[in-house]
Amino acid sequence: MGNSQSPSSHKDPRFASSSRAFSHTELEALKSLHASLAAQSQSNGPYVSPSVFKNYFGLHGPLGDRMFDLVTQQQRKDQKLTFEDLVIAKGIYEKGTKDEIEEFIYQLLDVSGDGIVGRSDLECVLVAMFDNVFNMDNSKHGSSAHHDTVNVFLNAAKFAKHDEGHAEESLSFEDFRTWCTLLPSVRKFLGSLLIPPNQGRPGSQVPRLLHLENIDPNMILLKKVYAWHIGGILPQHDLEEWKLLYHSSVNGLSFSTFLGNISKDKGPTVLIIKDKEGYVYGGYASQPWERHGDFYGDLKSFLFQLYPTASIFRPTGANTNLQWCAVNFSSASIPNGIGFGGKVNHFGLFLSATLDQGHTFSCTTFGSPCLSKTNRIYPEVIECWGVITKVADEEKHDGGKGTVLERFKEDRHMLNMVGLANASE
Repeated sequence: MGNSQSPSSHKDPRFASSSRAFSHTELEALKSLHASLAAQSQSNGPYVSPSVFKNYFGLHGPLGDRMFDLVTQQQRKDQKLTFEDLVIAKGIYEKGTKDEIEEFIYQLLDVSGDGIVGRSDLECVLVAMFDNVFNMDNSKHGSSAHHDTVNVFLNAAKFAKHDEGHAEESLSFEDFRTWCTLLPSVRKFLGSLLIPPNQGRPGSQVPRLLHLENIDPNMILLKKVYAWHIGGILPQHDLEEWKLLYHSSVNGLSFSTFLGNISKDKGPTVLIIKDKEGYVYGGYASQPWERHGDFYGDLKSFLFQLYPTASIFRPTGANTNLQWCAVNFSSASIPNGIGFGGKVNHFGLFLSATLDQGHTFSCTTFGSPCLSKTNRIYPEVIECWGVITKVADEEKHDGGKGTVLERFKEDRHMLNMVGLANASE
């Protein structure tokens, strides 16, 4: 199939192998696409030009150039994309094994084409990515508009490979895979570049952030790029809208207010803390915040860092110490506050019920390090966002059960009777 496009197709075993990964309908669709792009290229033959290819897939600058080189098998350098090239590239990049796909992406990052993936290569790719995802129509490609954010994502990469003849330390393939694990949005985007942007390219969706109009946007910790980063691990239906439920500068430092606000929608929440060291981090809670005397939750929860390094830490399965929500307990073995991972008094992340202090330790629950500069943290700003889903909306309209905080108050008299309640909130 495709022999009419190029007399050499039957000679390349990769074409036959890649063709088998597609259905007949998919191959016919690829053939039609290639014919259409070739016609636009005015190439006097069944070939697609670099400009038409990059425009169709929304890839510009060095990243677009590099992708075209990879898709056309690099060594030819004839600036002609054949139908066979397209089938082989998509067969590897979209239908290949995990190792094949990641090896393709790793090669894609070498935008300079010098055989190594250096910091400058990664910086160039990230700038192109942010320009693409956030539609920076008014900026020049490669501008400094995302400079600080680019560095935050670069800081998650480990450049420790020494290559002979290169002064710059580079990113090894294994360290690249680790980087992708820490940044799932980046991995998702880089794995979907041969899907046109207008077809809902994975890795491009940014949740719409909703908050009251009287809140100064400059106060908000959750920038769009951070929401995109956090959303990389979430299913599509959780990436529509996120609503600000609590902001310490607006709602004050009352744990009652805090817990009442973040628990009333009964859906997943995103907790973000900026501490007095300037570090920004938090956790995604998949289950509602409800009073417990022990850990609860499921394996959809995770911890994350936003600044000065962007990373996501998923559950390792080492234990089920996922969420913690203790209210009005007087025992030191049940600290009042909310937390994620680790163990009692040694959480992956813990925010005290006083809201003015907490701690973060490395923990096996999420395989996460200390999220801040020091283990003891002193929050400067606390935010919590509600993830709006159809399921959450349906439950919200059911009503009749009262808020979590109301149920806490109903229990309080009994707690006082048995000596477990603490008078302070």
